[in-house]
Amino acid sequence: MRRLYQRHHLLKCLSALAGLSRWLIGLTFVAGGMTKAADPAGMALKLGSYADALGLHALFHASPLIGNGAATALGTAEWMLGISLLCGFKRASTLRLTLGVMMAMTGLTVWLYVASPISDCGCFGEAIRLTNGQTLAKNIVLLACSLFLLTRLRHRLQLSITAEYGHFALLSTLCFAVVTALYSLHFLPVADFGPYVKGTDIQAAFDSTPDTDDNRPSTGDADASGITGAHPLNFYVYRADTGEDLTFELLADTSYTFLLTLPETQTADDGTCDRIADLYDLCTDRRIHFYMATAADSAGIAEWKDLTGANYPILCAEETELRAMVRSNPGLLLLKDGVVVNKWSCNNLPDADRPATIFIAAPDHRPLLGGGWKALGWYLVIITLIVIADRLRIAILFYQHHIYFKRLKPLHTMRKKIVAGNWKMNLNLQEGVALAKELNAALTADKPACDVVICTPFIHLASVAAEIDPALIGLGAENCADKVKGAYTGEVSAEQVKSTGATYVILGHSERRAYYHETPEILKEKVNLALANGLKVIFCIGEVLEEREAEKQNDVVKAQLEGSLFDLSAEEFKSIILAYEPVWAIGTGKTATAEQAEEMHAFIRATIADKFGADAAENVSILYGGSCKPSNAKEIFAKPNVDGGLIGGAALKAADFKGIIDAWKD
Repeated sequence: MRRLYQRHHLLKCLSALAGLSRWLIGLTFVAGGMTKAADPAGMALKLGSYADALGLHALFHASPLIGNGAATALGTAEWMLGISLLCGFKRASTLRLTLGVMMAMTGLTVWLYVASPISDCGCFGEAIRLTNGQTLAKNIVLLACSLFLLTRLRHRLQLSITAEYGHFALLSTLCFAVVTALYSLHFLPVADFGPYVKGTDIQAAFDSTPDTDDNRPSTGDADASGITGAHPLNFYVYRADTGEDLTFELLADTSYTFLLTLPETQTADDGTCDRIADLYDLCTDRRIHFYMATAADSAGIAEWKDLTGANYPILCAEETELRAMVRSNPGLLLLKDGVVVNKWSCNNLPDADRPATIFIAAPDHRPLLGGGWKALGWYLVIITLIVIADRLRIAILFYQHHIYFKRLKPLHTMRKKIVAGNWKMNLNLQEGVALAKELNAALTADKPACDVVICTPFIHLASVAAEIDPALIGLGAENCADKVKGAYTGEVSAEQVKSTGATYVILGHSERRAYYHETPEILKEKVNLALANGLKVIFCIGEVLEEREAEKQNDVVKAQLEGSLFDLSAEEFKSIILAYEPVWAIGTGKTATAEQAEEMHAFIRATIADKFGADAAENVSILYGGSCKPSNAKEIFAKPNVDGGLIGGAALKAADFKGIIDAWKD
């Protein structure tokens, strides 16, 4: 008893650890995917840094579509994988994919930690900046969690929502992630975690850092994403023609200043030149400073002037910093007193004809309190509605499958409680007769509270029938032929089984299906012949491991029932006993939980109700055919839709078999 308690306590601890691991990995993936989808342009720049470090600059930078597409795909995939983990959706394939991803990411961060080609991996964009060492530690923990889940507890990873609604959750995540990324690329990031978020006081940031020899603050080394090491700002501009430093003059300006950011000219959108010209004319009329800051060389600047007719002052700045200012090429920044008042992408430049709407400071510069918060709110509403719909569906099914049958029970229930032993190809004739005698004596001395059946090899039937009391123990065969009689060497017909004194026969066992390729049509013939000869049929159904992991167990079991039993009449069906055997839990050491057994038995009963009616469904006995033992039989048999067990190995020892039989006693 103490050992059982310790094992139960250990299983509870492992289950809790599995849940914690799943939520840790899932939430990490969702957070990483969200931040990437919210700022795909920034992630594309980070990927560009990786490409440069790997010598793939020419390939990756051939077109902005490559980087933006890769960033969008990466963020979407990571987000969806996190949701799959949190939902427990496609458990085995999701955990395998998670382990593969974490192995790849851990290997990558080992390289980052050793070689340090870039300062920040970008796994959370600019929302959370980790050093390479911190990233490596994080990935090692997540790798350990994913390995633990896959190797030890994938069958304990319970569904948060069912498979049908899991598809809706994934589809919603896919659509939301892609739309968020496309919106952020077309306009600006829905959640801005960058160094130049609206409301940032650039001047104050400069005042808090020491000056260097060139009279500029030391703000750290920036990589291609515009993220710096010690400080997130590296603002520095100078005149393109004279080289005069205008940084502090521009930041000290107490009036408005427009800064058109143009990181490079080759891929810049020149379709906005008319609106830019209108804004420049407005600024000229109102004596507002308007500059363009670019990282292009003199040839690039000349090309832009020829292409757009630009006649506004042009400044030079670092490309990485320009990309950090506005995630657009070109983009527009509005400054006042060294503070970022507002910014726009090239696709939503302010209208010069409505100047009153331009000079308005952002109401709140904190990330996610603007468009990002609203977008996230809508996503959470959608996922919540999906979960609520799923819970309501489960509640309705519970009412139909449990409450309804419970109400019928006092009026119609004739359901027998049965413990049946399946000896399989074990025990010689003498051993079998001795076991039958021992079991018969034990049950004579201590009457069972359920029907007891032993199903033996053909050679035992007649001999065992002479040694048992049919009022205590029913006798059955493990199989019968699908032929009436004839030249079928080695086969035993249903009539021959009946002549030995047997009254039961097991048909459709998973081993017969797997090893001897018994099809639904063959089993249908066997069932019909067994019933025609007055035998009660213990008909086995169940799914293999791959089908369980693919969440197809309901479809498989329903197909097995339809293929062999649904041609019977309601009267014929009264001689059927069903045995659900989760094949993945037979002889493997794995055991389906009592909840899993109950869930499947309730589904089987509902399927029978749909075909043969509620009375037939309530009266049919459904046995559990997994790894049932004296230690877990009482818990399994306590479930309302479990009517007993089809016992394998434990039926070969009288003490073990009787221990299971006694589980029906109070």
